[in-house]
Amino acid sequence: MFKRLTSLLRFAGVLSVSLLTAGTLMAQECPRGDLDSRFCDRNGDLVADAPTNSSDWVNPNTLIFAYTPVEDPAVYKTAWSDFLTHMESVTGKKVVFFPVQSNAAQIEAMRSGRLHIAGFNTGSNPLAVNCAGFVPFTIMASLDGNFGYEMEIITYPGSGINKVQDIKGRNLAFTSPTSNSGFKAPSAILKAEFDMLPERDFEPTFSGKHDNSILGVANKDYDAASIANSVKSRMILRDVIKAEDVITIYKSQTFPTTGFGHVYNLHPDIAKKVREAFSTFP
Repeated sequence: MFKRLTSLLRFAGVLSVSLLTAGTLMAQECPRGDLDSRFCDRNGDLVADAPTNSSDWVNPNTLIFAYTPVEDPAVYKTAWSDFLTHMESVTGKKVVFFPVQSNAAQIEAMRSGRLHIAGFNTGSNPLAVNCAGFVPFTIMASLDGNFGYEMEIITYPGSGINKVQDIKGRNLAFTSPTSNSGFKAPSAILKAEFDMLPERDFEPTFSGKHDNSILGVANKDYDAASIANSVKSRMILRDVIKAEDVITIYKSQTFPTTGFGHVYNLHPDIAKKVREAFSTFP
């Protein structure tokens, strides 16, 4: 009995070492850094590699595209229509615009395989890459090569807020925790430059989207808000608000804007055509 138990223990030990060795080898064969355990990054470019087994590639008849939910999705369905028609021509597939209501919903849609091509906002790019297998490859730029936007903290005329420090004791609207300009950047700036923290120095709230924050300030629902000035500019151009409805009390450095890309397991031939569509659209 003792000998049998000893043999079993030795076998268990060998098995444990073998499994540990196998796990180490698998980890070495599939380096991933901060990526989810489903992904590999063998070339070290910080994004998920396409699966090595072609049976794991997705090649749908209809490609689903979504743009970051910074404003009313219905506005962007029309704005993107010409581009999506161009992508259909290049890829030879039907392309459908998928309106998403939140950054979290957009990331989950790609992670679950329901979203193939997307533009994720600045703050969501790392999460989308690490958790959903997003492979970003381009951003928009103007004809002179300029790109990006600034985070602004805005208030309304007559609010009594003339500088950032005046927000103390008042409320400040953020958009969502995944937003760069709507939460991450202003939180860091308020702490580093002004020694101001939520709850302690001001009452934080979340509006959900930049246009909600901007309209909230213009209508005096919020004392102040942190927003992307590119959204504010578009809302002014569309006469959603007047330029004089809000006042900017802080403007950040320029940040890179929305990153566009595709899901990691999109068939390589289709992924190549998707990139071609972005680079050839006039």
